[in-house]
Amino acid sequence: MKKNFPRYKSVLFLFGVILLSSTLFSQSVLFKNGKYEAGLGFGPSFFLGDLGGTQGPGKAFVRDVNLPLTKLAKGIFFMAYPKEWIGIRLAINHSYLEGDDNIINPKGGEEVFRFNRNLYFQSQVTEAYLAVEFLPTVWIEKNPDLLGKIRPYGLAGVGVFHFNPKGYYYPDLTNLSKRQLVELKPLKLEGQGMAAYPNSKEYSLWQLEIPLGVGAKYYFKENAFVGLEVLYRKTFTDYMDDVSTDYIDPSFFPAYLSAADVPIAVQLHNREPLKGLIRPYIGTIRGNPKENDAFFSFLIRLGWRLNWNNGFGSSIKNQVKCPKS
Repeated sequence: MKKNFPRYKSVLFLFGVILLSSTLFSQSVLFKNGKYEAGLGFGPSFFLGDLGGTQGPGKAFVRDVNLPLTKLAKGIFFMAYPKEWIGIRLAINHSYLEGDDNIINPKGGEEVFRFNRNLYFQSQVTEAYLAVEFLPTVWIEKNPDLLGKIRPYGLAGVGVFHFNPKGYYYPDLTNLSKRQLVELKPLKLEGQGMAAYPNSKEYSLWQLEIPLGVGAKYYFKENAFVGLEVLYRKTFTDYMDDVSTDYIDPSFFPAYLSAADVPIAVQLHNREPLKGLIRPYIGTIRGNPKENDAFFSFLIRLGWRLNWNNGFGSSIKNQVKCPKS
């Protein structure tokens, strides 16, 4: 089936267009005296949602991270600085997220429920966002040189991302080494769109996000820097992992799914039997709808100034030019 989200090659093409545009329009009216940077970032990404976690009840941010599920995020960015202390960032990133109840080490607390629940998901996430970057130490800098400077910053913005949760289906329960990765949303595992569950609505695979972050960058050259950044994404959906509300009655699946999809939905909506647990579950808690999902990343960033011959860098460069005879 054709995917309806941009592939990474398209992202690279767009980055090339941005670089070309920055050269052609570096003398634009809005940023006539501004500066421009472009670069790339990569680093570990982490999911924060209903699945997985550590001992006890669910916790906030890094305290509930499962390090074995660490995945790689990578992306590209373009910066424009109307003033040296404030920047406008356009970024496109690609991440891979995963959550797994089975990875929990149960100690007898609230985590036992999640461990027995045994749900799993993985998803690729493609995002694009626009953010404002604030660099407060610029106000106390005493010279315009960048070489050797460390600049901390904070940023906030708005963006859009695409996700598509998938899980493993085991067609033969006597041989769990054979499994199939299937999309979860079409299976309506929590009754999305079913008349019997009017409060369970279909969700979109495109969602808004609010990126929030802090970081610092070190200029090892006048026109190049390396940096570290923590970037958190607040989302407005609880279905990044396809888990949010209660277990539904599986007898409704045949009315909404194909005959081939029914056994897949029956197995994936309740995976406790894979652990040998057979008990009443219909109408009991499957997820926590009171908190939306989120994700974050630790990024190593590499960036370059694109118009060093104009504006900010020109006075510095002119000081080291050889005199004319």
